[in-house]
Amino acid sequence: LLPTMPTPVPTPQGESSADKDECEIGDLAVWSLSTAKPGNGVEQLRDDDVNTYWQSDGPQPHLVNIQFHRKMVIHHIRVYTDFKLDESYTPAKISIRSGTTFHDLQEIHVQELHEPSGWHTILPTIEQAAGGGEGGGGPLRTHFIQVAVLANHQNGRDTHIRQIKIYTPRRLMGRHMDLPHFSSVAFQQFECLR
Repeated sequence: LLPTMPTPVPTPQGESSADKDECEIGDLAVWSLSTAKPGNGVEQLRDDDVNTYWQSDGPQPHLVNIQFHRKMVIHHIRVYTDFKLDESYTPAKISIRSGTTFHDLQEIHVQELHEPSGWHTILPTIEQAAGGGEGGGGPLRTHFIQVAVLANHQNGRDTHIRQIKIYTPRRLMGRHMDLPHFSSVAFQQFECLR
């Protein structure tokens, strides 16, 4: 048998990751799930392969808990689903909750999805938030995020989510000093001082 290569996750919204002013920070968090079928847990949710998925195994709501060690600025939460493959397992209503721990979570955003296939941004962008959207005027700052699947398509019981990505704005330090914007990785590593 030849080993199969994972199918790389398509870049959200067709953008080149080098062109973005945001960085994926999911690897900095501790992830946990309310329930999972054996072989369909956090590893599959975070493996950058759209052919694998997390499958819940229990009553709704199905929960993905994302806990950071320090307060983080969250720009976007993006979820990859595929209605054509997952049908009744596809989420129809997703809630985002934020807080410091499990005990003080507040619901900050609810989004309904209609037969979603591909990447879907669950939290609004900074531009949408500043324009009077549901974001409250800026990016979210939190220690703990909970993604809750409240309902599935066709009244499905368990859910499939293929990928979740958490993004933060890149820190472009030195912009006020009119320094050039570095485009290569070799130069970007020296772009700011800590």
